[in-house]
Amino acid sequence: MEKDCGMWINILSHKLMKRMNADLQTLGLTGVQSRLIHFVLTKSAAGPVFQRDVEAAFGLSRSTVTGILQLMEKNGLILRESAENDGRLKSLVLTEKAVCLHEQVGEYLRRNEARLIQGLSDEQLAQFLETAARMSANLD
Repeated sequence: MEKDCGMWINILSHKLMKRMNADLQTLGLTGVQSRLIHFVLTKSAAGPVFQRDVEAAFGLSRSTVTGILQLMEKNGLILRESAENDGRLKSLVLTEKAVCLHEQVGEYLRRNEARLIQGLSDEQLAQFLETAARMSANLD
């Protein structure tokens, strides 16, 4: 077996992304849209979420986020509502359609995770997670 860890990590990453993108495509979503829905859903529990929050969290430019949000608004995934204390700010609110899609994406993630670890013992899985965490720390 090839001992190039970086190559194997890259192969796994590519296969996971390919499978997830195929699943998301059946829902009419992109990977970024899926992650943005998850971000807004989790962060909105603590208060309103604004475009600048998305820009900071995702490391994307203002124009890129504007384009993503405009498409999501057009597709009925989000609404922009004026903030109570500043009408110039628009908070991002998920539609019911987006919440339903988020649940389906979660199911796809669970199914892919189950397939990924299929045939591994608990000990093998624990060893992999420990090794992956150590490798990640080595790169910090």
